[in-house]
Amino acid sequence: MTETILLMPTLLHAELARALEAGFAVFIRIGAMMALIPAFGEQVIPIRVRLALTLAFTAITAPAVAPMLPAISLRADVLLTLILAEAIAGLALGMGLRFFTVALQTAGTIAAQATSLSQFFGGAGVDPQPAMSQILVMAGLAVAVTAGLHVTLAELILLSYDFFPPARFPDAASLANWGTAHAAHAFTLAFTLAMPFVMLSLLYYVALGAINKAMPQLMVAFVGAPAITWAGLAVLLLTAPLILPVWHDAFGLFLRDPVSLPR
Repeated sequence: MTETILLMPTLLHAELARALEAGFAVFIRIGAMMALIPAFGEQVIPIRVRLALTLAFTAITAPAVAPMLPAISLRADVLLTLILAEAIAGLALGMGLRFFTVALQTAGTIAAQATSLSQFFGGAGVDPQPAMSQILVMAGLAVAVTAGLHVTLAELILLSYDFFPPARFPDAASLANWGTAHAAHAFTLAFTLAMPFVMLSLLYYVALGAINKAMPQLMVAFVGAPAITWAGLAVLLLTAPLILPVWHDAFGLFLRDPVSLPR
């Protein structure tokens, strides 16, 4: 009993050191992710808040992944490999998530260009974008957060150690194919979400051309401009409740299975 009591400081010191090592390794991966994660990693969020979120996610996930993490060596090459490998893994995951925000931004830009609304409030955010992009992005992030984004992100971090082993660089060719596929999927998703506005624009300009052909003396551009603006806002009102669930389903599918290439 006496020997156990005497050994307790040594055991506690070893456990504390191990916990700090695991927290350091996990913090690097989550910190790199936090730079690109939608909602929690937006540039409008203060850096102190993002740092607090990174520490919170580290405290949640580090105990679960500690057994699979290698012991941190003080050798410069080993430590540098750990830092770079974890940072690359975190950035890759963050970029995969950021593609879905880019999809909403691109869909809003296409919709705004199609309905002549791209000039309104162009510089309202950190990245200048049309008002429709702002509306879709804010609404999509609100839906994601309301649906429990913090929980699914913690699950994604735990899952990431299965396909991004700690302290190991990912295969460059596989990572490049994975990133290219998800970038292409983001633009495909964006065009799909903006399809109602593209169809509206096509019908509008065909009708405008027919009216102009029938009545050349009528200034159809001035007459039709308010019509396309009103129609664009009306289509946004009607299709937003359909666009956001489609986007969130694709976003949730990535969170559940980030490794699979999109079809």
